Amino acid sequence: MTRRLTRKVRVGGVEIGGDAPVSVQSMTNTPTADVAATVGQIKRLEAAGCDIVRVAVPDRKAAGAIKEMKAAITIPLVADIHFDHKLALAALESGADKLRINPGNIGSRDKVEEVARAAKERGVPIRVGVNAGSIDRSRYGMPSAEALVESALDEVRVLEELAFEDIVISLKAFDVPMTIAAYKRASKLCDYPLHLGVTEAGLAWEGTIRSSVGIGTLLAEGIGDTLRVSLTADPVEEVRVGIEILSALGLREKPFTLISCPTCGRCAIDISAIASEARRRLEEKPPSRPITVAVMGCVVNGPGEASLADVGIAGGKGAGALFAKGVMLRKVSESALVDELMKEVERLAGDSES
Repeated sequence: MTRRLTRKVRVGGVEIGGDAPVSVQSMTNTPTADVAATVGQIKRLEAAGCDIVRVAVPDRKAAGAIKEMKAAITIPLVADIHFDHKLALAALESGADKLRINPGNIGSRDKVEEVARAAKERGVPIRVGVNAGSIDRSRYGMPSAEALVESALDEVRVLEELAFEDIVISLKAFDVPMTIAAYKRASKLCDYPLHLGVTEAGLAWEGTIRSSVGIGTLLAEGIGDTLRVSLTADPVEEVRVGIEILSALGLREKPFTLISCPTCGRCAIDISAIASEARRRLEEKPPSRPITVAVMGCVVNGPGEASLADVGIAGGKGAGALFAKGVMLRKVSESALVDELMKEVERLAGDSES
């Protein structure tokens, strides 16, 4: 796919836009002022593959905590600010790598100018984040794709008038078609990098589907430079889903890809248990280079699908056949399938000791 070419901004050590890879973001749900708890969660997010993390800054104590957190983490940190421009200034003073604000709810023009000037001096970008639920209906009417884009670009113009153009835009709604339409419209009207997301997407199961449809559709059309999957769940799940969306579109390489069949009445082995165990062990000890692993349940499609992977098994009654690069290696009893599969993964990745 051909990605839309946007301006490039730098958030700490991570680039957004231009030819930079699509980055995955998340947001902590711990009290930001609780440095130990927030750093602990950020480290879990880092380990899961998060590229940029955002924290809420509701008060001065939270803004001051950013400095201590920055000393303990390696990924860039975004300060999420609403209403009080002094909190934005305090977050910048503490070393925030990016601000998420709406100039319209920060206050008068002189306050916006003060924030823009301080961010520009530090080389810190600003994300203009517009949500369908928070647009000014007296000004833009009921939420729609057009209203979202108009609201965002009005806020962007305020910054542009202050000679600040280090900007990222987001246009989020719960309504997936509205979200898609808004981002498509914005991509035609400006060249700022776009932060993708479906806001308030829901619990893990529903939210994953809504986000995958919305974000995936846009990415498949070359739109989007960074993303956050918003889930009512552990933020680590947001990162896992985000990475999986990118991987499904060939936009991010993972240590391993697990292919497994949906099962049917022909399946004579416990393919669900075998696939789950294989995933658990691959996550515990990821291969040192990308490997595609197939766990198939029968001999109808199994051998063909397994042969397309780097390594795989195709099940039979109480046993399975182990394949590598399309070549059948040997038959293996059901109880030994995962062990033998992992040995072959290690061999192909060059991780085996022998």
